[in-house]
Amino acid sequence: MYTFRRSATLLALSIGAIASLPALAADELHYNQISLRAEVSQEVARDLMIVTLYTEEQNSDPAKLAADVSTTMNKALAQAKQVKDITLRQGSRNSYPVYDTKGQKITGWRERAELRLESSDFAALSKLTGELLTDLKMGGMDFAIATPTRKASEDALLKDAVTAFKARAQLATDALGGKGYKIVNLNLNSNGYPQPFMRAPMMMKAASMDGAPVNPEVEAGTSQVSMTADGSIEVLLP
Repeated sequence: MYTFRRSATLLALSIGAIASLPALAADELHYNQISLRAEVSQEVARDLMIVTLYTEEQNSDPAKLAADVSTTMNKALAQAKQVKDITLRQGSRNSYPVYDTKGQKITGWRERAELRLESSDFAALSKLTGELLTDLKMGGMDFAIATPTRKASEDALLKDAVTAFKARAQLATDALGGKGYKIVNLNLNSNGYPQPFMRAPMMMKAASMDGAPVNPEVEAGTSQVSMTADGSIEVLLP
């Protein structure tokens, strides 16, 4: 019985030693590791123009009101479809009751419908917007980075971020007197690509004497976008 207990104890110690090997290996992975961060950025042109137009009408007859709004929007849609390279999106459409001064009796209905226009051809969209303003009102205008432009800039920044990270890794390795390094992990994240935020344009070209439609004054500007590379390296010492 004594021999059996001793053998069992030795077996338990052996299993415990084997189980600790992965823990030791994990500790070795963190040996001489350094966390680093590199960031690169560039100015990217906002090459997508976004305009929101709307019509808003009121009538005591909700059916007549809906028909009038539909007529106005259909006319605008037909006119916009004649212009190339412009994406049309119908926005929200809603109606609500209008009450008397006491707020007790419904005296009519008001309805609003939106039309959203997007294009990289600023001149064409600006001209169309000016023409549509004869029947519609402007809800807002903004500029964003088009999807193809964003992808191209992200690809370029990704390469630059990796290059910058490797340069910092080599700098840290040299400072520690290492003979080389290996990358343990690396995370890449892009920042600064703005979501469109509609704002009412304040600058408008003056109408000519013959009553020609006014065209919105446009100034797209740029956005500073960046790519960060966060990770860690293991420095190989002599």
